[in-house]
Amino acid sequence: MIDLDRGCTILIDKPLDWTSFDVVNKIRYAIRKTGINRKIKVGHAGTLDPRATGLLIICIGKHTKKIQNFQNFPKRYLGEFYLGKTTPSYDSEQKPDAFFDVDHIDLPLIAKTRNQFLGSINQIPPQFSAIKIQGKPAYLSARKGKGVELKARRVNIFNFEVQIKEWPVLSFQVSCSKGTYIRTLAHDFGKALDSGAYLLELRRTRIGPFDISNAWGLDQVLSFIQQTTIVTENK
Repeated sequence: MIDLDRGCTILIDKPLDWTSFDVVNKIRYAIRKTGINRKIKVGHAGTLDPRATGLLIICIGKHTKKIQNFQNFPKRYLGEFYLGKTTPSYDSEQKPDAFFDVDHIDLPLIAKTRNQFLGSINQIPPQFSAIKIQGKPAYLSARKGKGVELKARRVNIFNFEVQIKEWPVLSFQVSCSKGTYIRTLAHDFGKALDSGAYLLELRRTRIGPFDISNAWGLDQVLSFIQQTTIVTENK
């Protein structure tokens, strides 16, 4: 529900090729156009990459104070890995830059390798990420062909299921802690298979107690705001 005066939390199904900030800015602009309160705050609780879809928590007004709590919740994702290739961004946003053999990969090897990624693991974020180095996002240097040193971080993989979809594409489901990069998981999984892999598709389906089944389409939210319809969220 939307209550611009008291603040509210909205679950949105982020469209493909939109950044999380695109969604925030679109909602912020729609609110400003109503003239209700031009200074109202809008933020999101957990970035989704442009090539990912799914659950995005948007906080409006006083509910922006809840963002930090929402960010700490575990997440669940569904998606696909493409084996035998890697890309600089670790996903489908860029073209493959290296190719690898996949003939040695079978179901037993996939199952054995998957076990290596359960529990507490180290991850190095992708070069094409928003992590700031000396005040600037790492992806700005990566786009110029200049790599930056990114430190490994400890993350937790609570559940990781992998199946062959249509060779050499694997489908997966993963539940993980805050700060986990699924693009890095794809890259590292391919490397552990003595091959390569990149993230072909990604959809976030759950954040803590919030599920994608309760999410609104972005157009629905914008329509409510544009009509200046204000309803009270369940408190």
